[in-house]
Amino acid sequence: MSKQDKTVPEFLNEAEERRFWEETDSADHIDWSNAAKVRLPNLKPSTTSISLRLPSSLLERIKIAANKRDVPYQSLIKTWLAEMAETKR
Repeated sequence: MSKQDKTVPEFLNEAEERRFWEETDSADHIDWSNAAKVRLPNLKPSTTSISLRLPSSLLERIKIAANKRDVPYQSLIKTWLAEMAETKR
């Protein structure tokens, strides 16, 4: 492929390389027809901490429900929120 004629320059640091790839079409340097899909099973989605005020009685009921399911209460809250978000689509 003639697109492979261009060579990738040497970079002094990661910032310089990042700028280069932001402004350059990678197809001019890489033959993507040989690319293979990669699975990264150990990557975890990024999370954001939030502060949520709940009535004590509600939190206690959630903790009891979590205990019955043998899961941490915060995990149970995340599961419930994800389920509700899916049903509301």
